[in-house]
Parts: sequence; C-alpha cells; structure tokens
Amino acid sequence: MTETPALHALWPAPLADGTVHATVTVPGSKSVTNRALVLAALAAEPGWVRRPLRSRDSQLMADALRALGVGIEETASSSSGDGSGGEAWRIIPAGLHGPATVDVGNAGTVMRFLPPVATLASGDIRFDGDPRSYERPLGQVISALRTLGARIDDDGRGALPLTVQGGGALEGGVVEIDASNSSQFVSALLLSGPRFNQGVEVRHTGTALPSMPHIRMTVEMLRAAGAQVDTPEAGGEPNVWRVAPSALLGRDMVVEPDLSNAQPFLAAALITGGTVTVPDWPRRTTQPGDELRRIFTEMGGSCELTDAGLVFSGSGKIHGIDVDLSEVGELTPGIAAVAALADSPSTLRGVAHLRLHETDRLAALTAEINGLGGEVTETADGLHIRPRPLHGGVFRTYDDHRMATAGAVIGLAVEGVQIENVATTAKTLPDFPKMWARMLSGAGA
Repeated sequence: MTETPALHALWPAPLADGTVHATVTVPGSKSVTNRALVLAALAAEPGWVRRPLRSRDSQLMADALRALGVGIEETASSSSGDGSGGEAWRIIPAGLHGPATVDVGNAGTVMRFLPPVATLASGDIRFDGDPRSYERPLGQVISALRTLGARIDDDGRGALPLTVQGGGALEGGVVEIDASNSSQFVSALLLSGPRFNQGVEVRHTGTALPSMPHIRMTVEMLRAAGAQVDTPEAGGEPNVWRVAPSALLGRDMVVEPDLSNAQPFLAAALITGGTVTVPDWPRRTTQPGDELRRIFTEMGGSCELTDAGLVFSGSGKIHGIDVDLSEVGELTPGIAAVAALADSPSTLRGVAHLRLHETDRLAALTAEINGLGGEVTETADGLHIRPRPLHGGVFRTYDDHRMATAGAVIGLAVEGVQIENVATTAKTLPDFPKMWARMLSGAGA
C-alpha cells in the first residue's frame, strides 16, 4: 500500500506583493466525480463522466472500480493544467468480481463508498490504504453492511484493512446507523442501495449529521440516474432515507468545478483586496463550497455571479466571524487561515467531527497557526481564533491537502512561511503550486 515519506521538502509560500487580480479555472469536484464513478459503475448501461477531477482521490476510485471489473476509458488530457483538461471518461459496467485488492489511499469516499459496492461482486475484495486510513471511522459502515447481509472480515477492528466476501448480491433492507462522525456513512449505503435486493432504508440514530449538503448531493445524483429516493426534505421521516431497488441508468454527467477548492483563491482576493473570477460557478448546486460566497462576504468581501462566473473582490479589510460550519466543515481550514489575519476574533463552531478527517484538523490548525505566533484555542466543537501578529516558520500539513492550502493563504500576508509537503494538495487540487504562482502573476490559473 502507499506509504507516506517521513520527510518532505519545504515549499516557500509566496508573499503577495500587491493586490491579486486573476481568473482561476478550478478543477472538477472530487465529491461529484467519485459519486458519478460509483453510480456509472453500477448502472445497467454505459455512461459518461465529463470534466472529471483527475487527482489522487479520483484516480484511486477509478483504479478500484477497474480492479472490480468495470471498464473506464479515459480520453487524452488537454494542456489546460487545471486538472480537468476537458476530459471525458466512458464508464462501461460489467459483472463485478474478485479476487481483487483495493488501495483506498486516505480517501474517505473510496474507503466508505466501495465496501457496499464490493458486496455485489463475486469473490473476495480486500481493502487497504495509507496508515492514516486505519485510524479513520469505518465501523458504522461495516456493521450496517453486516446487518444488510454482508460478510466482512476485519478481525474485529471496525476499521481498515478488511476483506469483503462478495456474494454477487446483497439482500438489503432496513438498517440503523450513527453517522454523527461522517455523512459519508449515509451516502455509502444510499449509492449502492438501488442494487440491493430490497433496496435500503437508512435510519440515522445519532446526534446532528455533519455535512448535510453532501447527502443532498448523493440524493440528487441518485435521482438523476433513475433511482427512487425518499428523504426527510421531501416529507419523509426525520433522519430516514429510503432507496427503492431498481436498475440505474447510464448518464452523461458533467462535473461542476470543485467550489471548496476555489477557497484559497477567493481568500487571496479577500486578503489582498483584489479580485478573483472563477469561471463556470453554478447558479444552483449542492456543493458545500457555495457557502463561501456568504461566509467570505461576511468577512469583508463582495461577490457577484456573472456570465463570466463568480467574481469575488476583497475590500482590503478582513473581519472576524462567528459561524456554525457543521454543514460545511471542509471549509474550516481555509476560514481559520483567513480568520488568523482578521481585525477581530472569530469562533468556528459545529465541527468536532473534523478531528476524524485526513488528520485531526482542529488540533493541526491550532498547532500550526500558534506555531507562527497566532492564538488559537480548541473548543469542544471548533476553534476560537484571536488574531495576533504572525511570523514566518514551517507550517506542517500532516498529509492533509486542506492544511497545505491553508498555510499558503497565510503565506500571502506573512513572510517566511514554508509549507511542509505541499505535494499533498494533489489529493484533490492537482498542480496547486503552479496554479498559485499563475494567480499571483496575474496570468490566471
């Protein structure tokens, strides 16, 4: 399995020498790409995924599906350099089969979405990944699949590595699950639900669900593929989702830009008092990153959706914010970075679940911002950030892509910040250093 090197070269985060004015083309959404790949692989006919994100996480998903027998034909890359390249992937469903080994890396979507798919395969499917993947929550998915009829060998760990003993089908039915730690637990069961003999009824029994927009994304994409889904928003029971058994249709899916990955570029406009335009920003979307328009406006910016895309401008001032990020937790590192440069304190709430992401993001943000002279305090469910004059130093990433971009944001305003392992941004944002340099040069990215 993939191992993470112990030492990484340090990347000097560029200091902005003026206001940023650029157009930044953001690669496709990882969340949409990986859901689209799963749904296309389970369909009854071939389909297309256009403008997919080509990154480590999406490549892990594609390689895993290929290992199970799915055909994925990729068009040649263009030279756009934004990670999407105008590509189109043709997905050709096939009888899922093993034996096979799946490398999940440290991708939550792969480690959680594919064990349910593997129950539909014939033969044993082994799942393994990076060392950090062994620590990430997976027990709820494992126990839920067992309730629905699956045979899984995990030596009692409730975590990776594990082997799914695929029987070619899964009975399905009703299952209770505590998805308080990750909305991906719900999405994982819903995505494969149409292929279960009885479909699936998922009942969340825990506290408030984090990242609800991602569940809404799953539901919309299922419906677009022809599935019948009942949800709480549609008048159903609270915290209950039902997917009826049915064939899925092969679709032609165009992947939206990853709005969460637009965050560091919008932050650059906010911090420098400049303007950044992001083409193809959707007017309607289930992506959590769309909340950046509201949050960064409250912190001192302004934005407008135009025919050219989202035009975001900074005012030259950055204000602190008190905000509940429970539905958009992935935005926390970038917001914390901006808040450390604000003119007043900030409180980020509702994100206790971030302690279980690629790294413990709350502890990591506290340690790294404070290491540059900041004053960040962990709370029970978030962070309190009191701005202080910052200085240069090494900003560790913990192999977490959003920590790397957060450090780059701080480096715009603080001289001498060095990012450890900036290459980890390849998880979802290919070639980030080049995109960052092009933005700062005014050439766009």
